Amino acid sequence: MLYYRLFIAFILLSVSAAGHARDSLRMATTTSTDNSGLLKVLHPPFEAQHDIRVDVIAVGTGKALRLGEQGDVDIVFVHAPDAEQAFVEAGFGVKRYPVMHNDFVIVGPEGDPAGIGVLTSASQALKQLAESQAVFISRGDDSGTHKKEKSLWNEAGIEPGGDWYLAVGQGMGAVLKIADDKGAYALTDRGTYLAYQDKIQLKVVVEGAPALFNPYHVIMVNPEKHPHVNRQAAEAYIDYIRSEAGQLIIRNFKVAGKQLFHPDVIP
Repeated sequence: MLYYRLFIAFILLSVSAAGHARDSLRMATTTSTDNSGLLKVLHPPFEAQHDIRVDVIAVGTGKALRLGEQGDVDIVFVHAPDAEQAFVEAGFGVKRYPVMHNDFVIVGPEGDPAGIGVLTSASQALKQLAESQAVFISRGDDSGTHKKEKSLWNEAGIEPGGDWYLAVGQGMGAVLKIADDKGAYALTDRGTYLAYQDKIQLKVVVEGAPALFNPYHVIMVNPEKHPHVNRQAAEAYIDYIRSEAGQLIIRNFKVAGKQLFHPDVIP
């Protein structure tokens, strides 16, 4: 009898919980976005307002887009314009919406032993790193940052390789720590660098070049290809992140007093 009563109580609790279950939104985003800490500030107001839990999968942009292609997520929030455009044109995403931007920077050890800090071209800086065989840590993970790095090497006319070039297959935060430990150089988005600045000794040595611009877009996975996509939650999230409220959170998010991202919808 006791077992029966406990079983009934469990069923009633389960039904009650199900009746009040929060909707969920599955989002694939980049490790750089997640590492910055922005989402921990950006998501709670949305979740509270819409009673939707945002489940974040933080991976490289290439992996995030593949998750979208397979219908494993409802939305992608990434930063690799060419790959994003191809994703939408192939019918996997509905539309790209601009959200925010920052920039890439090349960081390196104190004193800049490779002497690239005097250069204004990012590709020329990488060319000089290759010529000096200064240790460079690459993400090597098909992320947006890795895609940008490869485009800069291509522009410099160099296929990097050798003992000085280490592709580690890690996220941005891990790459910064590895580069710091080895006294090496790396390409990083500025947001993650600022978020990790108090944990590492690396300094920004190359910045400001037009090729280092880094825009972020949000894309809903196409529900016509994957009918299980939570279209209502995805549309609500897109509206929120591009609303004045969401954009102000992005603008006001700072680490050590420094702004990490700049909103693209509000001036």
